[in-house]
Amino acid sequence: MLAKVNTSATLGIEAYLVEAEVDISRGLPSFSTVGLPDNAVKESKDRVKAAVKNSGYTFPAKRITVNLAPAHIKKEGTAYDLPVAVGILKAEGAVNNDNLGEYMILGELSLDGRIKPIRGALSVAVCARAHNKKLILPKENALEAALVEGIEVYGVESLPELVEFLNGSKEIERAAVDIKGYFKTPESLALDLSDVKGQGHVKRALEVAAAGGHNMLMIGPPGSGKTMLAMRLPTILPDMSLDEAIETTKVHSVAGVLGPGKALVTQRPFRSPHHTISDAGLIGGGKVPRPGEVSLAHNGVLFLDELPEFKKNVLEALRQPVEDGKVSISRAAISLTYPSDFMLVGAMNPCPCGFLGDAHKECVCTPMQVQQYRARISGPLLDRIDIHCDVPAVRFRELTRDRGAEGSTEVKGRVDKAREIQARRFKENKVFSNSRLPSKLIKKYCGLTADSSRLLETAVDRIGLSARAYTRILKVARTIADLEGQECISPHHISEAIQYRTLDRQLV
Repeated sequence: MLAKVNTSATLGIEAYLVEAEVDISRGLPSFSTVGLPDNAVKESKDRVKAAVKNSGYTFPAKRITVNLAPAHIKKEGTAYDLPVAVGILKAEGAVNNDNLGEYMILGELSLDGRIKPIRGALSVAVCARAHNKKLILPKENALEAALVEGIEVYGVESLPELVEFLNGSKEIERAAVDIKGYFKTPESLALDLSDVKGQGHVKRALEVAAAGGHNMLMIGPPGSGKTMLAMRLPTILPDMSLDEAIETTKVHSVAGVLGPGKALVTQRPFRSPHHTISDAGLIGGGKVPRPGEVSLAHNGVLFLDELPEFKKNVLEALRQPVEDGKVSISRAAISLTYPSDFMLVGAMNPCPCGFLGDAHKECVCTPMQVQQYRARISGPLLDRIDIHCDVPAVRFRELTRDRGAEGSTEVKGRVDKAREIQARRFKENKVFSNSRLPSKLIKKYCGLTADSSRLLETAVDRIGLSARAYTRILKVARTIADLEGQECISPHHISEAIQYRTLDRQLV
């Protein structure tokens, strides 16, 4: 007896239709799975057998062959347990639904027949809609899948419940979610920029970075507030659009880091990996590549604290995703591309001891030690960081000042206005921020006055900036002008943008 059940395979953040064919024939009892399965798929036979028996159904003592077609796509994970079990029960007559082809079924089976959640439910829902299928998956994933409009989604908790639903003896309510409600009631943010005492010029740099989507590096002694400032950057970034939220949710769902009961990522991600992370952990990797930290930070912030302490090969691997907004991971079996459009924010000490230039503590590092420490950040990577900002130690007067500092809400208002200006300016160019402005459009949108041009020429000749650093200055100046609502880039915009490149001279 042959039965066919539609299911899905996820590669990267995209899902593909897979047909689980179950053939039961006479012969010595056996259970074999073909169609390029990984070890987790091969082990499903034991989970399926126990789940079917413990759910009150008879498991056939026959020769069972399962084919997952198309066979050239790698099948991994435990989501094929449920479609295989349904296929066996269909072949044995326990499931009498003749319209099984209308459904796409996924889920991991527990030994007692309960259905556990899976990864990539949002991508699977998009695939189901593309093939005009109804979707059945674990109840924990139902709201996530229901974000995709134009598809019927049903969440089930156990194998017997699913069988009764397919046989028409039980009704399951169709999953529904209020997408707008997620944005109307955002998650409460305990952090606020007003928590940071002093550091007015660093807050200004953060505002410029947020307004233009620019990468940023903060240099200062221990305890000066670098990490505290970086953690508050998401509070002044523009709210996520629905498209950004769905794309970010796809990545988090595939990686399996979407929180329990959380259907949609509505707050911009803030990822802060430890400096001992490997290049595969940061960029992504594995036999079948999984998303790394750069992809989990998509549409958000990637914060690298103690930047020089990261391994050299890890930092150099950042070049492509920082520049292109995506990362391609190639392995012998497969090549995948994940989105990685994030703001890179780094923090470092000025020297190994941390007190170079401090007015109250003497630095004990030799010039050679300082040079070696700073040389851990290569010139090509530094070129890709638009803003370099010194973060000095906070003085006692600033720490004890009672006057309230400007909060995230006020700063975010100015950032939103600057982003609106950029959206109108670039609406025909598919560019969403000044930081992503391609070189061919810089001359068009970054027009300089004669005084601005002379000032920039003098600075470039004296500092010896690269061509990439030159374009970064123009982009940052464009953002500063947008914050002031000015169309033309004035000399004081160029002057402020140049101040954010002073580290180039120190690290040459």
